[in-house]
Amino acid sequence: MDERIKKLMNALEKRKIACSYAHDRREAAAKLLAMIPENSVVGIGGSVTVQELAIEEALKEKGCQVLWPWRAKKEEMDAVRRRTMTADVYLCSSNAITGDGRLVNIDGTGNRVAAMIYGPRKVFVVAGRNKIAKDLEDALRRIKEVACPQNARRLQKKTPCAATDRCNDCMSADRMCNVTAIIEGNPNMSELHVILVGEDMGF
Repeated sequence: MDERIKKLMNALEKRKIACSYAHDRREAAAKLLAMIPENSVVGIGGSVTVQELAIEEALKEKGCQVLWPWRAKKEEMDAVRRRTMTADVYLCSSNAITGDGRLVNIDGTGNRVAAMIYGPRKVFVVAGRNKIAKDLEDALRRIKEVACPQNARRLQKKTPCAATDRCNDCMSADRMCNVTAIIEGNPNMSELHVILVGEDMGF
């Protein structure tokens, strides 16, 4: 475990946010599977990181019902998103986590950040070492110049950042930066647990 992750874990604990460390994605997946009760309803936010964990089938083998909008038909995606808000467990990542323990996220729709804050009783956030930012300014820079452009290209969005890797504060119909949320402590009505992974994951 490198020094940055040690310091971040201390910062998260000071903010009453539970956290643990996984050396790589396989260990992170194993930790998650051990912490998610059998037969749970599990909602998954739009996350390349969670996709890289490849745990969907293992969850189903535990009897879990998996609600993942990415797996739904286009006409059913919104209904599945809304159902994830009342899941027993929610899995997602964070666009950035500051060195002092703040989780910083920007959404286009807002369903992911809403579920992280209030709805599912247990929320697991898996974040690779590449998501660690020095401070809030660095976190926002990372999201707008690294995460959003790559996600825009992945989703074939027609935003300026998809072409330039720079935020233009656009008013595009495909704009991905509509909702910004900063979690500074464990939300009162949920159990937030961050798993920090010692390798790069997602955007």
